[in-house]
Amino acid sequence: MATTKTDMLSNIASSMREHLGVSPGSAAAPSSLARRSEGWKRLEAAAVIRLDRIVTDPNQPRTEFDPESLARLATSLRERGQLQPIRVRWDDTASCYVVVVGERRLRAAQLAGLESLACVVVAGEPTAEDLLEDQLVENALREDLKPIEQAKAYKSLMASRGLSTRQLADRLQIGAASVAKALALLTLPCDVQEAVEAGQIAPGTAYELSKVEDPTEQAELAKEAATGRLKRDELKERTSTPRKSRGVGKTRKITSRVFRTSAGPRITVELKRGLDGPTALAAVEEVARQLRDELGIGDQAAA
Repeated sequence: MATTKTDMLSNIASSMREHLGVSPGSAAAPSSLARRSEGWKRLEAAAVIRLDRIVTDPNQPRTEFDPESLARLATSLRERGQLQPIRVRWDDTASCYVVVVGERRLRAAQLAGLESLACVVVAGEPTAEDLLEDQLVENALREDLKPIEQAKAYKSLMASRGLSTRQLADRLQIGAASVAKALALLTLPCDVQEAVEAGQIAPGTAYELSKVEDPTEQAELAKEAATGRLKRDELKERTSTPRKSRGVGKTRKITSRVFRTSAGPRITVELKRGLDGPTALAAVEEVARQLRDELGIGDQAAA
């Protein structure tokens, strides 16, 4: 016998009652449905996307992922399922979705052999700067970035948006001193930066190393710090006293610093009342902004 339109509607209604746990004819059905729907709205940007349609962002500030941590997350995804969606954007040129936030979950899902992931698709066409800022906020809150990765991301965002240290700190809602200390790590030699990334030298200790002007002395102190023979407070005490007068006399405050650039020019920053790393960095940034304005490229840098 052919199924009529009335029969179809009756079957749909019956399925809905069964799903809601309401028996036929029950007066509770409308009120139960109303209570369940109150304050509820479907998320239009949500989607379940196959993994083969999602790729990682090559400009993601985080570049290293701990294999053991990924394996644990993969096990969790297999056993408990996905607890939090990732954020993606559509790339029309590549004809695929690119991860904005959640690359670690994507990698773990691939490791777990999953077919798809729940995603929230970012609307519009965010700029590279917008994406980097979102990723920085996410990683800063989760403390996922390594010190040098974080410092490089700060520097990149400051350059692309034309931001000062304080302006970046305000946008990311973190302390300006934290940004300045992170950027100071980029003034260290490559081998010392690698030791920081490897966890051999703590970021706080590395920041104190950045204050040491003499390359030979800095290298010696870095070796001691990497082997655990020199802690941050000990280094701070040693670097606050000039080498010639260590152990005797008064501590002489640092009033000037000379920075050497790869192109050759040297930049000297002086302050009679005393000069530390964050203050020197803020001064150099201000001079850079003045030069950009003088050369008429300030608007381009901030775009």
